[in-house]
Amino acid sequence: MTQDFRTSAGGRIDRSSPVDFTFDGKAYRGFAGDTLASALLANGIHLVGRSYKYHRPRGIITAGSEEPNALVGIAREKGQNTPNLRAPQVEIYQGLNAESQNRYPSLSFDVGAVNDLLSPLFVAGFYYKTFMWPRSFWQKVYEPFIRSAAGLGKAPTDPDKDRYANHYAHCDVLVIGSGPAGLAAATAAAQSGARVILCDEQSELGGSLLHDRTSAVDGKPAVDWAADAIRALSENDKVTLLPRTTGFGYYAQNFVALAERVTDHLANPDPRLPRERLWQVRAKEVVIATGAIERPLVFPENDRPGVMMAEAGRIYLNRYGAMAGKRVVIATACDTAYRTAVDLKAAGVDVAVIADLRPDPAGVHVDAARSAGIRIEGACVVTGTKGRLRVKSARLGRIRPDGSVTAMGEEACDSLLMSGGWTPNVSLYSQSRGKVAWDEDAGAYLPGASVQHERSAGSCHGVFGLQAVLEDGYAAGENAARAVTSAAKRPKVPAVTGGEEGAGGTLGALPHDRDPARVRAFIDFQNDVTAKDVKLAVREGFHSIEHIKRYTTTGMATDQGRLSNMNALSVASKTLEKPIPQVGLTTFRQPYTPVTFGTFATTARGEAFDPVRRTPMHDWAVEKGAEFEDVSLWKRAWYFPKPGESMHDAVARECATVRESVGIFDATTLGKIEVVGPDAAEFLNRVYTNPFLKLGVGRLRYGIMLNEAGFIMDDGVVGRIAEERFHVTTTTGGAPRVLAHLEDYLQTEWPDLNVWLTSTTEQWAVIAVQGPKARDVIAPLVEGIDLSTESMPHMSVREGKICGVPTRLFRMSFTGEAGYEINVPASRGREVWDAVWNNVEAVGGAPYGTETMHVLRAEKGYIIVGQETDGTVVPDDVGMDWAVGKKKADFIGMRSLARPDIVVAGRKQLVGVLTNDPKVILEEGAQVTAEASPALKTPALGYVTSSYYSSALGRSMALAMIADGRGRMGDTLYVSTAEGAVAVEIVSPVFYDAEGGKQVA
Repeated sequence: MTQDFRTSAGGRIDRSSPVDFTFDGKAYRGFAGDTLASALLANGIHLVGRSYKYHRPRGIITAGSEEPNALVGIAREKGQNTPNLRAPQVEIYQGLNAESQNRYPSLSFDVGAVNDLLSPLFVAGFYYKTFMWPRSFWQKVYEPFIRSAAGLGKAPTDPDKDRYANHYAHCDVLVIGSGPAGLAAATAAAQSGARVILCDEQSELGGSLLHDRTSAVDGKPAVDWAADAIRALSENDKVTLLPRTTGFGYYAQNFVALAERVTDHLANPDPRLPRERLWQVRAKEVVIATGAIERPLVFPENDRPGVMMAEAGRIYLNRYGAMAGKRVVIATACDTAYRTAVDLKAAGVDVAVIADLRPDPAGVHVDAARSAGIRIEGACVVTGTKGRLRVKSARLGRIRPDGSVTAMGEEACDSLLMSGGWTPNVSLYSQSRGKVAWDEDAGAYLPGASVQHERSAGSCHGVFGLQAVLEDGYAAGENAARAVTSAAKRPKVPAVTGGEEGAGGTLGALPHDRDPARVRAFIDFQNDVTAKDVKLAVREGFHSIEHIKRYTTTGMATDQGRLSNMNALSVASKTLEKPIPQVGLTTFRQPYTPVTFGTFATTARGEAFDPVRRTPMHDWAVEKGAEFEDVSLWKRAWYFPKPGESMHDAVARECATVRESVGIFDATTLGKIEVVGPDAAEFLNRVYTNPFLKLGVGRLRYGIMLNEAGFIMDDGVVGRIAEERFHVTTTTGGAPRVLAHLEDYLQTEWPDLNVWLTSTTEQWAVIAVQGPKARDVIAPLVEGIDLSTESMPHMSVREGKICGVPTRLFRMSFTGEAGYEINVPASRGREVWDAVWNNVEAVGGAPYGTETMHVLRAEKGYIIVGQETDGTVVPDDVGMDWAVGKKKADFIGMRSLARPDIVVAGRKQLVGVLTNDPKVILEEGAQVTAEASPALKTPALGYVTSSYYSSALGRSMALAMIADGRGRMGDTLYVSTAEGAVAVEIVSPVFYDAEGGKQVA
């Protein structure tokens, strides 16, 4: 386990803590603090993967999350592997088992590399052109082949055993990125007393300061200043520091999603801890300090293992003590690569040459390299590389004044570090819906005007040089704090020495003296997109960068084009002979980097994905032998069969018991929302079709809720508990939808209303007692409420106690009998239920389930939303025009009720249906026609919505939606059944107690 490419000292790794790991089954050693990428480099390993299209050998190219090549799979145990992790972000731990991807049978010998030999056939657009013909080949030949070849890495085969967590957070200032700008912004905001969250995707906070050996801040080495700043932030109880946390999504209203890697870096994590945690942060102000990304150079054979970004080489050297190579060539068009050269030279690395595209490179960084004795060649370009599985030499050329290139010979090397300049990282800014603007001087897109409460700082803002970056960061933090607190302070900006800005940079393909037909210069390393591919796309008519992206797949790798976009834009721009802004820019979408499905799902997996909800009385129903049905997420008692009873027998007995005596029903699953505030009545008046402004305290009202199109979306009973407090009920399945609907209007349409909405569905247990003896059953248990009809009439609510438990007692009925709904705290639900049941049982009553409830309500012609309605039904269609306030100025959906298609004659209307044979029970959904045997393609008149056998009627009955139904009373129509058409009579939908006297008695 040698580490020939490890420095003898230095770095931030713990050399006293060796860590053993494997890569492709071979054992290696690193140290605590290493990433997989740094540990492999220290062991001399550059070859880590194969490219997607051509299966070309690929090596580590960056030191960050933008890494396109070093994607690996990590397996903790068989069947539990995680594919496509970026090696620069994988922290090694004892026993880590990593595998390369997209190769067979091995990384060094991959049979898929035959694609590289056939690359002249696989040009841009090959798939689109080839797999179109013959059409019959697609399903039998093309699709199976493409699917078998698609994808990177191996998907896990077993269910994920890890835990994931979800955390909601609010803060005054969220700072994304903890480099110099981020630390400065967080410090300034924290000093002003703001609540701050600082996150960074790296394992340590500090960003570029962690590998900066030459700069000093306030007279201290940059890394020490960073440590002091982080320590001060950690001691501030208003500051939350989140390393290993990626800000991956910027959404509306300053809502930012963060993915925290909690235990991925541990060999034996605490099983109580989640693997990852999703932070959902709502911030008053956001500071984006995500830095800039170094651009690759586009020259022939620039993709060999050993070709790496110059700053990445510096990071691996100074932070991890890992050398990219022992003899290095540096190719650059930017001053910052000279810092890498100087640091490598100081560490004992042989820097063979710095090949600078610029004819006369000059400046402090260049001078430092010359002083270190490093050879510098101006107007020099790399025109190719050699080496199969690792670069062995670089071919150099001299750029002449006319732009042509003459060969200079080869330079032996085992690593080539390149720098084409820096691209500000505007991904999160773009996600915030801000529009980037092209800056000609910077040669990059920079953030424009902010759309949300956001500001960019530092290199992502186009500001370079440590002093300028710190000043920009402090200003951003101060301004963010000033926007949320009047106590904002102007911070003291520390003085910097040695952090001079580096000049230079280039875009697009570089000149060379090679045969263009025989060489390839890669732009997108993961997808094998070359400069020639982009030029071909332009020639074939694709002039928008979005079209070029899809035709060539450039920018569609896991880095979302952060390495390739600007070079692709430049090549397209020059080919089109248009300036870059006219070519456009591809869209940066969430997530910023790939996020595991587990992080998105958090706890919503397994049983928790579709959780089973049970009422406080569930166990009682189980003890009584109830059969259950699933209603939304709830388990509801369907019916209570006695020994030997069929479902039909049990339901008939339960119905008869309710009509003749009393029944007890668990209605806990109804949605319940507390609507409170000075404007609560006005709010409900706008939401429901009924008038609610004058509803008296202590009264109930049935309400219908429409959507914007005027269609019924839910219904329920609303009780006015106090002048500014309402208890709103919804259907069981509609509760979440209704609450979201109300919140949507309250927050976006009527923010001026002073109203609070609280879901109380699980706070109240509801016991419905229905039947002629309902009052007698509950009277002995109720305290402080007069149950007489005069004092508590039908559709009223009173507060008092039952069995000593506080209650909201509703007098209402969904069965047509006298009835009460007892609302008590859920924690006391079973206790009260048992007491009420004892009284029900004493008078010969029975429990009843949802099937009985459906029969009883259908006998009364009461609708169930979602059964009598299908998303296209308005109140008049179901005979509820009476529930629409005729004098109301407005309510949701009111204007839609006047649409021509709503008031047109012939709409389907709710009616009752009786079969000529009283024993025939129609199928729900069965079509209703005017004739027993209608001609082919004759449209049906409607359909059956509900159908039951009624013990009260001694026969079957049904409800149906029929075209012009109310105009067909007494008509004979036909309903299709498996045995043929059945004649039916159209009648009123109210089959039982049409006058309604029983429920008000």
